[in-house]
Amino acid sequence: MEIAFLTLLVLSLLLSPSGICKSLAAGPPVVNIGSILQFNSTTGGVAEVAIRSALEDINSDPTVLNGTTLKVKIKDTNCFDGFLGMVQGLQFMETDVIAIVGPQCSTISHIISYVVNELRVPLMSFASDATLSTIQFPFFVRTGSSDLYQMAAVAALVDYNHWKIVTAIYIDNDYGRNGIIALDDALTAKRCKISYKVSFPSNAKRSELISLLVSVSYMESRVIILHTGAEHGLKFFSMANQLNMMGNSYVWIATDWLSAYLDANSSVPADIISGMQGVLTLRPHIPNSKMKSNLISKWSSQSHKYNHSDLRVNTYGFYVYDSVWALAWALDAFFSDGGRISFSNDSKLHDEAGETLHLEAMSIFDMGNKLLENIRKVNFTGASGQVQFDASGDLIHPAYDIINIIGNGMRTVGFWSNYSGLLSTISPEALYSKPPNTSLANQHLYDVIWPGETAQRPRGWVFPSNAKELKIGVPNRFSFKEFVTEDNGTGSIKGYCIDVFTQALSLLPYPVSYKFIPFGSGTENPNYDKLIHMVESNEFDAAIGDIAITMSRTVTIDFTQPFIETGLVILAPVKKHIKTSWAFLQPFTLEMWCVTGLFFLIVGVVVWVLEHRINEDFRGPPSQQIITIFWFSFSTLFFSHRENTMSTLGRGVLLIWLFVVLIIVSSYTASLTSILTVQQLDTSIKGIDDLKNSDDPVGFQVGSFAQDYMVNELNISRSRLRALGSPQEYADALQLGPKKGGVMAIVDERPYVELFLSTYCKIAVAGSDFTSRGWGFAFPRDSPLQVDLSTAILSLSENGELQRIRDKWVKTGDCTTDNSEFVDSDQLRLESFFGLFLICGVACVLALLIYFGIMLRKYLKHHPRRSLRRFISFVHSKETPKNMERRSMSLLRSSTPTTPMSSLTALDIERPARPVRNDTAIDMES
Repeated sequence: MEIAFLTLLVLSLLLSPSGICKSLAAGPPVVNIGSILQFNSTTGGVAEVAIRSALEDINSDPTVLNGTTLKVKIKDTNCFDGFLGMVQGLQFMETDVIAIVGPQCSTISHIISYVVNELRVPLMSFASDATLSTIQFPFFVRTGSSDLYQMAAVAALVDYNHWKIVTAIYIDNDYGRNGIIALDDALTAKRCKISYKVSFPSNAKRSELISLLVSVSYMESRVIILHTGAEHGLKFFSMANQLNMMGNSYVWIATDWLSAYLDANSSVPADIISGMQGVLTLRPHIPNSKMKSNLISKWSSQSHKYNHSDLRVNTYGFYVYDSVWALAWALDAFFSDGGRISFSNDSKLHDEAGETLHLEAMSIFDMGNKLLENIRKVNFTGASGQVQFDASGDLIHPAYDIINIIGNGMRTVGFWSNYSGLLSTISPEALYSKPPNTSLANQHLYDVIWPGETAQRPRGWVFPSNAKELKIGVPNRFSFKEFVTEDNGTGSIKGYCIDVFTQALSLLPYPVSYKFIPFGSGTENPNYDKLIHMVESNEFDAAIGDIAITMSRTVTIDFTQPFIETGLVILAPVKKHIKTSWAFLQPFTLEMWCVTGLFFLIVGVVVWVLEHRINEDFRGPPSQQIITIFWFSFSTLFFSHRENTMSTLGRGVLLIWLFVVLIIVSSYTASLTSILTVQQLDTSIKGIDDLKNSDDPVGFQVGSFAQDYMVNELNISRSRLRALGSPQEYADALQLGPKKGGVMAIVDERPYVELFLSTYCKIAVAGSDFTSRGWGFAFPRDSPLQVDLSTAILSLSENGELQRIRDKWVKTGDCTTDNSEFVDSDQLRLESFFGLFLICGVACVLALLIYFGIMLRKYLKHHPRRSLRRFISFVHSKETPKNMERRSMSLLRSSTPTTPMSSLTALDIERPARPVRNDTAIDMES
């Protein structure tokens, strides 16, 4: 409201009262539009030529405006003098125009937007300031690209190259400040940030700009975003060359001001071009079209005509040209819909009580809302591409070319489109016909030539040679000093972790000045969480040592690549496994023994059932048949069964069972051999479950994260935990045991345990690691040094240096080979053989079902008198093989021809032939 009031105040002082209501008929012969430009700027000159060229084309085209002539009134203004530019812009508002093209400056656009809102005059502006929105200024119509999208393209470029921090240099006005705010938001969305912001006033002297660049050279970031105008931007490149800031390791990204300047100026001095080699810049994407080609072809004659012969068309020229055309098409629809051009005074703007502000001079476009509505609805293909506005008032499909300054010209290395939000070598208009693909795997740019004429992508960050000395916190350990500690004699810091750090540091291509600061008294192990907190609060610039990478710690700081793998393990006292006279029973559990014996009997019974009718070996008195079943089934254990199987089903069941027996016997033999020949160790702890289910004390190392892990993750009561400070305390506590004031087990990290077991041989690891972690070096959030050291650690791992350092410090004794791991003496369980038993059981059931099905079919076929007793008797009776049956049948026919064969059973065939008495009824089935 204050800005609006000041605007009206200045306007009233500059304008004289007229109080005249002006009215023109609909579709008048002449319609006036206005334009506010800075003539002595590249963009202003190009915009003037574009406006006048568009008016010539529109006025000579009979298909638009139906004979109405468009005329333009252009006002020269000053973009860098805010007050003077504002006054010049307000003076221009005295004229009655139905729309305004421009202004090109964000500062003046803000002021004029308040006025056009009140006067209902559409403002066709190509200012890129992202804070100029249709929500605040309904009559503001952006006909160019917004910095909101441009900065999103810059952020995508930074993220694509894996840079995390940048330095921003910008002019201190609405254009510069608001653009950098948009950049900051876009970088944050990519998890990047601006580490250093440097602003300068529009009237800054050369010495001030040089001092600014010197301060930038001291910064860690080497990715510099330059968001300014051409006048100051070219000075920066010239001065950066003098300060050797255009060489290797530097990255310069200029916003679209640079491409606009190079496109518009036909002759750029060679020293300016040579000072920008390797610079990246953006250009609003203009697709190729017939209108674009026509405008380019006639631009030379037009620029001569309007005294701008040294200027060529650039993207702003295309935007301005289409802005006038959009206004023409909107006017044509406006007149066709009965619109009229009339201006009147607003009663709210009259002076009160004889005041001399003369607000009544301000004329309001009566049907401005209707014209604005028609402007929002335009949809045509212009020189800049598709001219159509989205719901937020911006042009649809904003896109940018990524330009690399090489040699004497520019090379397009890719595109950015808001349609996908990704960088690509495919032109944006080729993507609009396809569904948007937002996968980062599709990002690709052509190779870039960077400053210093190198094709190798800069890391974007260096450690400045004049930077402050890094304060690095190092744990001053009391136990396990092989990893890191302070030497009491010399005061130096040494250990495995220190050697890894210094070796990794030596691989960096720049020097790093640092100083180790011991953390802790040395009489006990320090608290590592406090050390991490000091890095987070910037008391330390880093922390180097045996620092475990945990989830809670990664929330606040960044870690390097782990230089050693580790995890929590359980230490417990061990004793030799006692061998007994019944050791041969140990390979199988009780359940396994029972099920195996049961299956021996089951298979014996099944084979007996299948063989009983046809096999003489499985017949005889009941006692003999029971013995046969037991003997046959258990003799298969040694593959020594003497009974032959004659039926197909019996042979199939036996084949499957022999395979099962083979697997069982092999497993039993291997397990028994291991029990009788390998030295076994035994502990009271089998794994983490035993710790959780017990109430006995558990030990941990002082300062270790194991304490919080057991309390928070394993739900072990804190009262059960005992802090232990040295390897000797470990051994004593385990030897005493929980009943004598010691502990049942100790939970610690694998590297410490390996070092401990190299000396103490009566203790072993119970179970396996139950966490998977590593040790890393800690740095503040987004520290580039963390990234470079991670790469160096990977190099040490690949060339074997990490292992050599480990062998130097972490030595293992002879006893670790025997006792470092707990030998699992678990017996073979039923679960391991469940599948085999299942297959065998299914085979037995199927064989019995098939067998009884066959028997039932035979019984029903030959015996009309049916009962369960008779069926059981039928199944129990002996069946003669087919060849013997045929021989017996022929003998029966020769001896008793009158006896029908259908009345004979297998038992009758087996018996010797005898006379049959006709007067005696013989029950053949019994």
